[in-house]
Amino acid sequence: MNESTNLLSRVPRWLFAAAAGAAIVVGYLAFAVFGIHTLFIDDEVNEAVPVFESGAGASGLPSDAMTESEVDDMNAAMEDERTPTETPVEDDMPMDDVAEIVIEASGSFIDRSHPAVGVADVLGDGTGQRFLRFEDFETDNGPDLNVYLSTADPDAPAGEFDDDFIDLGDLKGNVGPQNYEIPEGVDLSRYKTVVVWCVRFGVAFGAAELTVS
Repeated sequence: MNESTNLLSRVPRWLFAAAAGAAIVVGYLAFAVFGIHTLFIDDEVNEAVPVFESGAGASGLPSDAMTESEVDDMNAAMEDERTPTETPVEDDMPMDDVAEIVIEASGSFIDRSHPAVGVADVLGDGTGQRFLRFEDFETDNGPDLNVYLSTADPDAPAGEFDDDFIDLGDLKGNVGPQNYEIPEGVDLSRYKTVVVWCVRFGVAFGAAELTVS
């Protein structure tokens, strides 16, 4: 039996048990509490452009809108086929009040405590309903990530981001396009910074300053 074996044999068994227990605790803290494993796993999303209550869709036109020529063609087809309709499609239905999606404000993400790239757009249709949309977005994954609208500047100290903010909900994914509905009446000249915020550790992963169009 060599010298190293003799030394090991002199170590009390309880010390081995304590070391094993400490390793289990460290592993639990790293994975269950601090969420270190999420740093290595991407949550990818791919949401389409949101559809507004007005019907405005990605094309800027309501999904069920019809042009005047389409209305004429439908009426002619129904007449030829003798198809009864309870509510006939009117030839003079208004076409000028169609809601369109516009970008009301926009900004590009900058790195904070983690790398972050992409564009944050505020989409509106003129009715007061608005969505925050991320395009070409990517940052690191992490625990308890939320999307904030903050009054702090994008390069402000991290502790200022959650002084005055609006929480739009959990980050849906650290990679890919995604949408968040903005509560009606939010003043974007005040809440002008989009922040990917780690609630658990109080750090910003990335931020984007919104410039009103």
